[in-house]
Amino acid sequence: MHDDFAHRRDAMVRACREAVLESDDVTTDEDIQFTLFLLYASVYGSVEWIDAGWEWHPALVEARGILESAFEASLRRTVRVPDSPEPDAAAIAQALFDLTAPSPGPSLSRFLAKEASLEQAREFLIHRSIYTLREADPHSWAIPRLTGRAKAALVEIQSDEYGGGRPERVHAEIFARTMRGAGLDSSYGAYADAVPAVTLASQNAMSMFGLNRRLVGAIVGHLAAFEMTSSLPNRSYGDAFRRLGFDSEVTEYFDEHVEADAVHEQIAAHDLAGGLAEQRPELVPDIMFGAAACLALDDLSAGHLRTAFEAGRSSLRAGDGFAS
Repeated sequence: MHDDFAHRRDAMVRACREAVLESDDVTTDEDIQFTLFLLYASVYGSVEWIDAGWEWHPALVEARGILESAFEASLRRTVRVPDSPEPDAAAIAQALFDLTAPSPGPSLSRFLAKEASLEQAREFLIHRSIYTLREADPHSWAIPRLTGRAKAALVEIQSDEYGGGRPERVHAEIFARTMRGAGLDSSYGAYADAVPAVTLASQNAMSMFGLNRRLVGAIVGHLAAFEMTSSLPNRSYGDAFRRLGFDSEVTEYFDEHVEADAVHEQIAAHDLAGGLAEQRPELVPDIMFGAAACLALDDLSAGHLRTAFEAGRSSLRAGDGFAS
């Protein structure tokens, strides 16, 4: 199979270059984002039919590099990044709290809590499954690339994400129970071909930041923003499923994150992002870029869902009724 791939190398690389050149927007390009998702799945080992030997196949590594380069360039061109604060933990934390402050406008979480139908709530879980069934894994790539205060902070956060030594408390497993309780397939990637590019792009950005050592600042900023914007929406998500008649089997995941992420946000802002900034001041712009990219991609995905739901149509590529 490897020999067969070697013969196709030129065609694969050429196809990737052409896809980038022909794309109007790499971030929302269905083919590019789905291809990146599969290339990253090879690294995670999360899709069983992808041969483990393909992870470092030169043709696939080159193809991934082409698509990553275009995706990163697109994000750096379009994401609004605030001015860099001083490389001081307190200043970094304040800048991140300012950046992630809740907005009073319409939100997906409020829509789900008050108005979403059962089918819409299940579609929401399908979108969330792309990341949450592998929760924490993209950010864990940063652990060996950090030292001191920042490393200790990341390990503290990730220990909670992985259940603190209790397999049944691993957050990805709790979410899998949520999926099953809502009547959905909890195997990873089951719905990868049903969700749109905007959903895949959020996961792909995490993977890109985490897997590239030069982007360690971005993955740290991403995790900080991720944790700092989690607690309040998860309260609303839990309320949404309670309103629809589900019990703790389904709501446990969201309820768990209301308290856990309220603690994590402080560690992520002050000790993880702030600690890294003090150790490596040259990474401050990337810390802020990663945080801003997290918010921009989350807003893009949430906006897609909210627009579809408010219009009474499916948010999935497969069309109405997929989640049934």
